[in-house]
Amino acid sequence: MMSSAFHFQELTPDTILDAIESVGIYPETGLIPLNSFENRVYQFRCDRAQRYVTKFYRPERWSDDQIREEHAFAAELADAELPVAVPVAIDGKTLFEFKGFRFALFPSLGGRPFEMDNLDQLEAIGHLLGRMHQVGRVAPFGEREHIGPHFARRALTVLEESTLVPGHLHAELLSAAKTLTQAIEQHWFEAKALRLHGDLHPGNILWMPDGPGVVDLDDAVTGPAIQDLWMMLSGDDNDRRLQLDTLLLAYEEFSDFDHRELKLIEPLRGIRMLHHMAWVLRRWDDPAFPQHFPWFEDESFWQRQCRELMQQCQLIAAPPLSLQPF
Repeated sequence: MMSSAFHFQELTPDTILDAIESVGIYPETGLIPLNSFENRVYQFRCDRAQRYVTKFYRPERWSDDQIREEHAFAAELADAELPVAVPVAIDGKTLFEFKGFRFALFPSLGGRPFEMDNLDQLEAIGHLLGRMHQVGRVAPFGEREHIGPHFARRALTVLEESTLVPGHLHAELLSAAKTLTQAIEQHWFEAKALRLHGDLHPGNILWMPDGPGVVDLDDAVTGPAIQDLWMMLSGDDNDRRLQLDTLLLAYEEFSDFDHRELKLIEPLRGIRMLHHMAWVLRRWDDPAFPQHFPWFEDESFWQRQCRELMQQCQLIAAPPLSLQPF
């Protein structure tokens, strides 16, 4: 596990520019930071008027083989004519190293934000995901993680060891987190697994002139197809049922879907809730995290988490979302 004390203070602008120039790319503009907490990501234009995005990977998070597998998956998707951000290969390499930092370069994709309430756009996402999952089923990952209840158990260990949770709430939070972890384990089943984007929230979708494009495969995992679908759903049950119907009708034009996986939506949401809390706690010694997540020091935040974890247990136990109302 990566040292929680690591941060990116030694990754100075001069180091970034020197790293990029070390692979024969020469920035002409300044570096524009893009939204990323886990890694450090910058956009720039080079002296040949091409726009790039460079990503500097957080040390010790992924192995070189795991990163290369992510890159190979992106290239495989692109070979299938899918609009994904593919790392630039220079002398046959896509992963580079400079002064202890690993980095990659990507062509900059232009686009506007995905509109979650736009059913036409949602239909296009369904088509795209069906095609992506066709490729994802061709062969398994060898190095990337497999999403499942162990993500929740791992997060629970971080919560148990955290000193940031107020002392008088620590026992209540742990009780709620353990109850949620048990609910996830109880309702989990091993659906057919495939290679996934893994973190396909709307922020990782760009709407380009020809339709949706996908960026940031950093969290690519093996898991059930529903992991790449459930974060497209929002609103009340009727809204989510309409969105799900739109997604799946489009998805199933290209790829089969096991409707039993709908039972995994709330367990996966529970995993994400626990994983997110643990992720911030593990990174708290990185100055960027207290700056961007100051509410983690508020007692009211942890009180709310206790309530929301228990509410999630109830959602997991309730009948799953269905295309037909119960």
